[in-house]
Amino acid sequence: MRRRLLALILGLSMTTACGAGSEMRVTTPEIGGPSREASTEVELSEATDAIALLSRLDDAWRDKDCATVERLTTWAERALGGRACEATRNGRPAPVRKSYGEAEFYLPGVAGEDRWFVALAREPDPAYFLFVQEDGEWRLGAGPIPIRGEVREPTEGAVPADDPSVGVKARLVPQRYLAYLTDPAGVSGVTFPRGDPARDLFGDLVRRPPSVRPDRLTTEVRLLVGPQRALLLPGGGALVIHALEIEYRQRAREGRSALARPLYGKADLRGFTGRTRTARLTGTEVVLVATEIMGKGSKLATTGLRRGLATLTAD
Repeated sequence: MRRRLLALILGLSMTTACGAGSEMRVTTPEIGGPSREASTEVELSEATDAIALLSRLDDAWRDKDCATVERLTTWAERALGGRACEATRNGRPAPVRKSYGEAEFYLPGVAGEDRWFVALAREPDPAYFLFVQEDGEWRLGAGPIPIRGEVREPTEGAVPADDPSVGVKARLVPQRYLAYLTDPAGVSGVTFPRGDPARDLFGDLVRRPPSVRPDRLTTEVRLLVGPQRALLLPGGGALVIHALEIEYRQRAREGRSALARPLYGKADLRGFTGRTRTARLTGTEVVLVATEIMGKGSKLATTGLRRGLATLTAD
């Protein structure tokens, strides 16, 4: 059986202004494993305190306080906040953020030092948030990750890393995306259903090189390293939150002093590099992904995806 509690907190905001009061719901599954005394299970009070940092993070972005942005984030969000925050000091617009509410907490009862939880915000549009404790402080690890299609609620706690079935499938999810996105010929055998955001991302990777001709563009896709974060779903499936990095290297055709069709606009180029023209650029995007392992099989469906420019250099 699941235990559900309601908590009312203030400040669940992803806009430059503080958000209004929001209703929070927590799911704390009762699962087997270590006793509560030996566990590092996250408490509801901790989760409500942690999610309140979103308004502080918004204030930091508004004030271009990059030290605070770094302190309140970790993993993917820290990658998206480092150089990108510094670029706002050079005129690049800060990210536009929504005010989220109606959130449910999913607190995995896990043992060990890794402490994290997932929040599912319902309004104004469904989105996942991953919070991670680091050096004794809660930080935003990923989010918002906008959800596309049906919202599936995790119900049965964290996926055990040593689980011989679901645990193995969950650990392989990021590698399967990597295989799919780097395999134009489709020999890897990894597929996604029609309309899946992963297919849209693959199509964009294929279209970008010809779109910038006569410039030359090369692409590298890699995993953003981090601990496994997965929650069990009803029917034997799992929700996995992970991230990828995509590096683009664009070079002007020989004999030209500037790119003919820069992949990124002048505001991005000026904000990150201080220039408006260059013959060479390297941009790194971070892709946050929420993936559902469907049932007891091995089929994947991308339930949420968000891309952001993390770094841009003119080299």
